[in-house]
Amino acid sequence: MNLNISGHHLDLTPALRTYVTDKLKRVERHFDHLIDAAVILSVDNKLQHKAEATLHARGTNLHAESVQGDMYAAIDNLIDKLDQQTRKFKDKLRDHHARDVQKHAIN
Repeated sequence: MNLNISGHHLDLTPALRTYVTDKLKRVERHFDHLIDAAVILSVDNKLQHKAEATLHARGTNLHAESVQGDMYAAIDNLIDKLDQQTRKFKDKLRDHHARDVQKHAIN
């Protein structure tokens, strides 16, 4: 997966970079068909830290954003949202109708 992390009005430290990379591995573990990801970390004013991400997967684009008082909390909330979206998309990819056909064929 190609990963692009950028910061607006924020010095992107190596600690933030590794934190985002480690957290995105959780999303990658649930859904391994990710092509690329773009993460933007920004500070609107001193009290609002914003993290937003767009994941490009085979068949869809997933976007989420989070605004918190702390950057690490914003990243955690963002990853939770992306994880939920990937699980929902993965469930949609499964063919649930195949099980119904097999049940009726056996009976």
